Amino acid sequence: MYSKIVLNKDKEHSLQRFHPWIFSGAIKVKEANLKDGALVEVYSSTNKFLGIGYYANGSIAVRIISFEQVAIDETFWINKISKAYEYRKQIGIVNENTNVYRLFFGEGDGVPALIIDNYNGHVVIQSHNIGVHLQRENIVAAIKKVLGSDLKTIYDKSSETISGKNNHSDVKNEFLFGDSENTIVKENGVQFLVDWTKGQKTGFFIDQRDNRKLLSEYSKGKSVLNIFSYTGGFSVYAALAGAKEVHSVDVSAPAIEIGNKNIELNGAKNHTSFVEDTFDFFKDKKDMYDVIVLDPPAFAKSRDAKHQAINGYKRLNALAMKLIKKGGIIFTFSCSGVVDKYLFYNTITAAAIESKRNIRVLHYLNQPADHPVTPYFPEGEYLKGMVLWVE
Repeated sequence: MYSKIVLNKDKEHSLQRFHPWIFSGAIKVKEANLKDGALVEVYSSTNKFLGIGYYANGSIAVRIISFEQVAIDETFWINKISKAYEYRKQIGIVNENTNVYRLFFGEGDGVPALIIDNYNGHVVIQSHNIGVHLQRENIVAAIKKVLGSDLKTIYDKSSETISGKNNHSDVKNEFLFGDSENTIVKENGVQFLVDWTKGQKTGFFIDQRDNRKLLSEYSKGKSVLNIFSYTGGFSVYAALAGAKEVHSVDVSAPAIEIGNKNIELNGAKNHTSFVEDTFDFFKDKKDMYDVIVLDPPAFAKSRDAKHQAINGYKRLNALAMKLIKKGGIIFTFSCSGVVDKYLFYNTITAAAIESKRNIRVLHYLNQPADHPVTPYFPEGEYLKGMVLWVE
């Protein structure tokens, strides 16, 4: 049915453990002019069927989307997306206090490179592989089937994640159903304005839901600094929890503007925002804050940038440790996939040593359950964090 790829001897073991990636060096035989994004069937060197996936001209040559020999049609996508939706309903992600969640999370839900976020019925699709993007007609049909009358909008935001790869410059962001450009969502009863057409990623960092809620427990009566605040998620939670004052800092004026709207939307008080570079802002802020949130963008998006990223995380955290008040709390995060949790924790240790302050770990943090990590694909655990007490 699909083009055939045969692996070199003994290169099937990772697939037998249900890891969905096949690297180019593992391939023995493939068609000469196999197109980027084509569906392929993968076989072992002994001609045993292993899975179906998308081919790509890159180091990760195939991403498996099915370990069974099935047709990749509308029914396939309905099954995949309905299972993802039912999982989220069963674990309580979808409830009366929260109507924003990740509906589909790549490998964690069985299809690498596919992200689907649901903003109160407004759905944003983001494909990270042209093979997924080529299936979007079936994916849209499946979303309509699964969400039914709750669906209001489908927006494809794949240009940023695909257009620069292998000359796919024709991929553009566009509405596939409906045309609403923003909406107000509810997370743990807190309201947020989301602009998916202009905002980073799909418009809102859904993955910090549980960690924002945890911040509330440490914010009452405290002075809170939210660095890399983006649209103010952590700031709103801190302010609503009764913080004495909350400062939001981000280099992006549009992000700060939305953050201010989110503060106003929730009737929160004692908040001030600053459009400024993080390290410039930090210069004269010793002993000003009881709580500091460090949630930077990914410092490393490739393995080549890992060393530079580690230095960045160390510098940022050491500075916060030196500046925070005695008995202060630091929420620190990394969303760099190439920086695993052990390396991140070692980096925080190095920062603590440099700061020469006594540090205790209160919590280890990660991504919420609508960003599932499977034992077959531990690389899916991209978000890691710690809550630190600084003596």
